[in-house]
Amino acid sequence: MIWLRSLVFNLLFFGITIIFAFLTLPTLLMPRWGAMFVTRSWARMVIWSLRHVVGVRVEVRGLEHLPPGGVVLAAKHQSAFDTIIWLSLLPDPTYVMKQELMRIPLYGWHARKAGMIPVDRSGGGAALRGMVRLAVKAAAEGRQVVIFPEGTRTAVGQRVPYQPGVVALAAGTGAPVLPVATDSGRVWGRRHFLKRPGTIRIAILPALPPGLNRARMLAALESRIEAETDRLMAEPQHGTVDKSVD
Repeated sequence: MIWLRSLVFNLLFFGITIIFAFLTLPTLLMPRWGAMFVTRSWARMVIWSLRHVVGVRVEVRGLEHLPPGGVVLAAKHQSAFDTIIWLSLLPDPTYVMKQELMRIPLYGWHARKAGMIPVDRSGGGAALRGMVRLAVKAAAEGRQVVIFPEGTRTAVGQRVPYQPGVVALAAGTGAPVLPVATDSGRVWGRRHFLKRPGTIRIAILPALPPGLNRARMLAALESRIEAETDRLMAEPQHGTVDKSVD
């Protein structure tokens, strides 16, 4: 049954994505809000399908830590799900994403129009400065900048060094930096076909103290995110819900 539900969900996921990409091409001629409306609608439809086809609920904790206006969310990245959920949760998010994704026809066009932030990971200092410049603009507009400090999806239980790009974002924008933990990988695994019924938990933690240097910020991010992720992974598939995303 899990295999069949996963098959149906994957077909729906790719079908919805392709249909949205083609039918919403006219939004590329509209202001940015048009692309964001389409992107948010797509994300909510994917999450709805995940809930009703696979049986996955989403619990979000710590929304009270999210301040109004510009902010940097440094999020754990275990699953492709993590790149979808913030489009549904946040009022005006922008992702820091690999530049290669911007070159994908249709997908990249919509991402660029929606104001996502591309970064060339092999581009050195010039690429970092370009990323920061776009993030500063986004934060000044009151947007929520989402970055995955691990730099890639990591399997459950895997640890990789946190990348310093988030430190540059913090220094450039002056915005609060909020660590985010999740256990999404045990339901929607990294590069896994199977999506398992259960609960994905997301925990938004209090902002880091301002003024931390690079080493202390990376250490604080890693320790807080990994410790909370371990706690989420140890929980059974039930618990108190601050907000449920359907």
